[in-house]
Amino acid sequence: MRWKGRQASRNIEDRRGRGGRGKGMALGGMGTIIVVVIALLLGADPMTVLDMASQGQPPALEQSATTTPADDEAAQFAATVLGDTERVWGELFQQYGQQYRPTTMVYFTGNVRSGCGLASSGVGPFYCPADQKVYLDLSFFRELSDRFGAPGDFAQAYVIAHEVGHHIQHLLGISGMVHRARGKVSQAEYNELSVRLELQADFLAGVWAHHAHKRFDILEPGDLEEALNAADKIGDDTLQKRAKGYADQESFTHGTSAQRVRWFKLGFDTGDINGLTSGGLGDTFCKDQL
Repeated sequence: MRWKGRQASRNIEDRRGRGGRGKGMALGGMGTIIVVVIALLLGADPMTVLDMASQGQPPALEQSATTTPADDEAAQFAATVLGDTERVWGELFQQYGQQYRPTTMVYFTGNVRSGCGLASSGVGPFYCPADQKVYLDLSFFRELSDRFGAPGDFAQAYVIAHEVGHHIQHLLGISGMVHRARGKVSQAEYNELSVRLELQADFLAGVWAHHAHKRFDILEPGDLEEALNAADKIGDDTLQKRAKGYADQESFTHGTSAQRVRWFKLGFDTGDINGLTSGGLGDTFCKDQL
């Protein structure tokens, strides 16, 4: 994947090496003043810094723990991919008279406290709608290659684009529509809607790849195959068969390998989001057959 030389996103919080269980800071009057002054000097939002300090969350202005050159290159790669998503989705939203509000990507190691609670790196990359942030332990890139058999930088870009796809769903109100269905439909029906939500995020990742390649010429030979291989290797049926020898469809959360490959490929081939825009908000997603 051609990624070097393009502008990286500035919407990054680097919490690597800090964990998610930090104690909140007890700020008195003078302590509050000092934090505000430091924040202003460094160009940060004082209210954001105070809020994060009170919750025990490290503000973005703090430096991360010591990292290796490989870690830093992975961080730069992820920030560049995020920047690509901002430019692509910004233009697509603008075409439909809407303004795109970018997500923030949080780098962490081990565990992290998000707006959705405390999470470990074991859950993999995730999007939290409560704070509209994508959380990524960069070591997942190595795991994607070594454990899941899905190497390649465009496989990694697909993973990031999938999580940004969840942000798109949040902005368009699609994920909220699904979550409001909980308790109103059977558990089996709700699980199916949740799977559809994940497959649509794969579709949106494909849409991003389609437009990113048209604008930035990002794809090199073999890149598309890397993404499709990643989609195949992290399907529910493939993961379950690998872990316990069989697949239980009722416990699927993201869809089968074939479904994930199909929906990413459809997004990449068409680049079409007409079914997701105002007037057709989510209709295609809700009615289409898996």
